[in-house]
Amino acid sequence: MTENGFHLAQVNIARMLAPLEDDLMYGFVSKLDEINKLADESPGFVWRLQTEEGNATYLRPYDDERIIVNMSVWESIEHLKQFVYRTQHASVMRQRAEWFSKFEGAFIALWWIPVGHIPTVNEAKERLEYLRTHGESPYAFSFKKTHSASEAIQFNTSTLTAAVQCK
Repeated sequence: MTENGFHLAQVNIARMLAPLEDDLMYGFVSKLDEINKLADESPGFVWRLQTEEGNATYLRPYDDERIIVNMSVWESIEHLKQFVYRTQHASVMRQRAEWFSKFEGAFIALWWIPVGHIPTVNEAKERLEYLRTHGESPYAFSFKKTHSASEAIQFNTSTLTAAVQCK
């Protein structure tokens, strides 16, 4: 159930209240394998960022060592919403204040990618920064105002055309 040959990529970041090894983070760390397995087995799941440990919590793509990153690819917005809000993942999200500080601005970004493309961490960081700087658009958006793959194609084409005309 892809949209016009596109999948949905997502990144979300969180700032931990303590290092992963700290007792404060135990409730979060103890649920990682269960939630990752749930994602892997969910309808519409395509891919997720992970290290040899099976998760991405030890990657540190930001200067702030307390920021962790999560990335995944889904067949559709509906599949991702189902996983995020209607599975055991939702109960973990309700507890996030126990483990993570509140972010100012965007901490999740969604964008459309061609089927078969695996997004990089730098690509994800760029989309998240774009969302923070420019707000919701077909280039980078959140669940608050979703966009279709067709809108993303149109937006990217018109943006590229405008950039070429400025040169």
